[in-house]
Amino acid sequence: MPIITVAFALTCALLMLRAYHHNAAEHAQTMPQMPNHVTDVGESWYAKTSTAFDEESPMPDIDVDVDQDMFSNSEYIEVLGNEYKPKAASMSSWLPHTKLGEAKTLPTNDSKLILENNRDVSQYTVEPNSDSLLILTPIKNNAKHLARYFALIDKLKYPRNRTSLAILVSDSTDKTQQMLIESRRWYQEQAPPELRFQRFDIYRQDFFYSLPRKQRHLREKQKERRTMMARARNYLWTRALQNEQWVLWIDGDLEYYPPNIVRDLMAYDKDVIVPNCLVRRRSIHSRWKHTVYDRNAWQETDQSRQVISKLKDDDFMVEGYKSLKTHRRYLDHFPKNETIVPLDGVGGTFTLVKSHVHRSGVGFPAWLFQHQVETEGFAKLAKAHGYGVYGLPYYYIRHVTD
Repeated sequence: MPIITVAFALTCALLMLRAYHHNAAEHAQTMPQMPNHVTDVGESWYAKTSTAFDEESPMPDIDVDVDQDMFSNSEYIEVLGNEYKPKAASMSSWLPHTKLGEAKTLPTNDSKLILENNRDVSQYTVEPNSDSLLILTPIKNNAKHLARYFALIDKLKYPRNRTSLAILVSDSTDKTQQMLIESRRWYQEQAPPELRFQRFDIYRQDFFYSLPRKQRHLREKQKERRTMMARARNYLWTRALQNEQWVLWIDGDLEYYPPNIVRDLMAYDKDVIVPNCLVRRRSIHSRWKHTVYDRNAWQETDQSRQVISKLKDDDFMVEGYKSLKTHRRYLDHFPKNETIVPLDGVGGTFTLVKSHVHRSGVGFPAWLFQHQVETEGFAKLAKAHGYGVYGLPYYYIRHVTD
């Protein structure tokens, strides 16, 4: 009996082992095959990527500890708190000293190998939507100008289905936020389809910085004020930029710009380009006179470079003040035959930027970069990266009178 029992047990074990191998073979035939270009990577790569998530197998829930008090009750407003730590007052440039023209190029064989490796993923790469536009506007206590702001945008001759709008509200105490929420609801839910934006996003980020409007142009307030504006701009473009090809910075209190301006500026095909922003002011004879409003758009001269060479590392240069002569060339200093000119500084009243400039890391310095911050620092930083910065001396827009 013991011999029969042992023989029976061995027979059962052999049958079970044969069934296991048979099932394993069938399972191997139904397994998806690895692509040829993945085979050499190894089995571990396949194990990590073979599980696909689809509608029947949703992404797993991830527990995140979120402070609900940090967010607004509105579905259109996002408040992320005030955790930004400003950089040092003076910071040396982090840019490499090697100029773009001095960079070494790869051997031809290496370049071909890179292209071959990229060919397999090219069909999954998301490229910027052709001619798509993202309008960015940081505002504060702008309620009285919002009607004109949207009226001017509505007159733009540019397809709405290619236009997105993102607005950052900071430190506002008036009804700007509420008016924007109502405007967003109307444009995206009630307006005719031809008036609806591709996206209309509203962000809220407070910096708890207070400066009376009458003091906004005081020279001694410019460094701190422009630093705060740089922080706001950086927050906005890093949060809002998605797959757009162009970025357009517009002030919230412009009085006029031509309906064709977007296409006109795009036609120049420049990395960064600005029109000439004017303002109407009464002269001593009580007549209206147009003068240049945006003195942040300028070109360096031999004299201005001499001034810069004598500055200390932590000296801040600011334009538009008779008490400080920088000897720079503004947009009203060019003859009429110079319709487009290279610039070294720009303002932010109406600035068109190719999105790859921002994506390459060019933002708005909140610290001194070549003695500039914010938009002028942005222009300096863009040029240091090898991008072109240009202005149109005789293409006019108008800012409201302060």
